[in-house]
Amino acid sequence: MLPGAVIGWDLTAALALGNALGVPPLAMAELLPVIEAVMVRKLSEELTVNGGPGVRS
Repeated sequence: MLPGAVIGWDLTAALALGNALGVPPLAMAELLPVIEAVMVRKLSEELTVNGGPGVRS
């Protein structure tokens, strides 16, 4: 954990959520790492550029 930074998701929680929604485990194994990487990159960009989601200078 880093203050003011996004370094990743709680994949245990993401897998549990996918399971509860009936997403096949193979699909989650293929898609979650890709989705996580994009979201971490975009959230980090948002923190760098604007000081965080919903915060505008």
